[in-house]
Amino acid sequence: MSKLNQQLEQLHKPMDKVLLRALSLLLGFANVGLFMWSPEQYADAIGGFSPLLGFLFVLSVCASMVYGIGFRPRFWLWQGVFSPYLSLTVLSYLTLMYVI
Repeated sequence: MSKLNQQLEQLHKPMDKVLLRALSLLLGFANVGLFMWSPEQYADAIGGFSPLLGFLFVLSVCASMVYGIGFRPRFWLWQGVFSPYLSLTVLSYLTLMYVI
């Protein structure tokens, strides 16, 4: 195992909690459900989709599912891409923007 793999595993170790995984799944399913139900209303509620925000939305939903079910990528690149820090931050932001 490379040193970068070990560092990323240590970085993600505090996030290895059942409640955080459940929150991640809940946020992911809720945002996808809201988006699928009415994409125009969802986009209006969050202030519109820019190319960056659209990419972050898709990446965060995928990462929330990977993290939420408990899958742990082995390769350092996938550990970074599917980071729970990024997914929880973006999905929390989108949820707050939708609610407010």
